[in-house]
Amino acid sequence: MNVFYEGQVLWSQIDANQHMRHSAYADIAAQARLNMLESVGLKTTTLFEYKIGPVLFREELRYLREISLGDDVKVSCEIISSRADGSRWTIRHEIFRGDGTKAAIIIAEGAWIDMKKRKLAILPAAISEMFAKAPRADDYQEQGPKLKAETQ
Repeated sequence: MNVFYEGQVLWSQIDANQHMRHSAYADIAAQARLNMLESVGLKTTTLFEYKIGPVLFREELRYLREISLGDDVKVSCEIISSRADGSRWTIRHEIFRGDGTKAAIIIAEGAWIDMKKRKLAILPAAISEMFAKAPRADDYQEQGPKLKAETQ
């Protein structure tokens, strides 16, 4: 398992039903995703130098078990699909409670944005090589080339 975030559930992450609020799941998944990128050399400072950042198109969260105040959580991340050049990608996050119970699965689909032009970007070769080192799932599938509709 590729764990990229571990931590205790905080008071500020709890909702009125006394379990972790929906947006806290997305927050810890985002942190795990950034930690995964940093583990392969894609530090935020490097991305800022290239004026490139990750952008999400879709995030789907499936709740399996409750997470409560004070629980310890671990978040794993792995690429489940991407284009060969890394320009589009899908990442699966699995959130586990401290007792090892899988509590949630988050699937995030995204790409890279040129922060100056505010348009989708193709990764420079150096960054694409780093992204290629990110952990791939056993069920990883390479995405096809750019669709005509995406260029319009």
